Amino acid sequence: MAIADAKKVDYLWKKIGYGATKTDTNANKAAPNEAIASPLLIRGDKTWNQANLIPTTIPGSSSGVVTVYGTGAPDTTTNDATASTNRSWKTGLTDWIPPEFGATYGVKVYIHDTGSAGAAAASGTRVFAGGSGNNDEFFFDYQSGVLHFIGTNLPNGVNFSGKTAYVSGARYTGTQGLHNFTSGASTGNTEFSTNAINNTSTNADMSFGTQGTGQYLFTADTGVVLPTGSTAQRPTAQEGVIRFNTTTGKYEVSQDGSTYTNLRTDVDAATVSKDIFAGDGSTTTFTLSTAPSAANNIIVYVDGVMQEPAQNYTISNTTIDFGDAAHDGARITVLHGFAD
Repeated sequence: MAIADAKKVDYLWKKIGYGATKTDTNANKAAPNEAIASPLLIRGDKTWNQANLIPTTIPGSSSGVVTVYGTGAPDTTTNDATASTNRSWKTGLTDWIPPEFGATYGVKVYIHDTGSAGAAAASGTRVFAGGSGNNDEFFFDYQSGVLHFIGTNLPNGVNFSGKTAYVSGARYTGTQGLHNFTSGASTGNTEFSTNAINNTSTNADMSFGTQGTGQYLFTADTGVVLPTGSTAQRPTAQEGVIRFNTTTGKYEVSQDGSTYTNLRTDVDAATVSKDIFAGDGSTTTFTLSTAPSAANNIIVYVDGVMQEPAQNYTISNTTIDFGDAAHDGARITVLHGFAD
């Protein structure tokens, strides 16, 4: 015996409405009581990667990822010989854009002389999804591109002899498949552009996460290019930030979450300079050969006695100021270049 329609409806109700599999009759186990999950299959190879480029109103002609079959050049269908006569018609084309993208994407169907697609809209008979009141509705499957007269009757008053069904609408012809993101594809604020991934939201962070103890691994044998920018372009400091500063020509990190510190590399190997000055009992300032970055980054001796920064001297650009003059004949030695 054939499966009763009520059982088919119960299966669909549980599958679509509750995402559960049917294990018993509705009388014995209603949909809320079905416990085995059965989500609908979402095929990764059929995702419309550029659906965001579909306009909300059907274009007047093919444009971008939308291919239009206008009323002046509708698609010519073929009668499905495996179904009842004139009951179903195949466009042979998939991925028609449904009205959920905009009401104007609803297909228009015309019945007209075979081989006369261009005149179908002007001279043929247009039939409507809601029918004419004679139980002659049609249903168009936008995924498969199949037109089916689902009502009890075929369109009222239409003679199909020598006629063909023509469909006017639009199809998505952009890239498909999660493995096939191309330039212009996007999801949310993330845009895939050729070989780049960009965040389209201004000044917004972009996060990548792993589960558990998973790590980020770069398997190429080339290298990783860090973000670069000037001192003025620094982002707000936070722990773990690392970048290349084009103003200083150095790598820098934020360890404390509030300031940036330069990283020393082999290229930055210290070249220690020594400046020697002689005290004369009156001079308190001397000019160094290079400007140290801070008073703490130099070592100063007066007659072999180490001097304390801030207490015994200060630095301003290339000028070292002792405040009090060294005695006449004193030997002043300044070593710098340790951490600049």
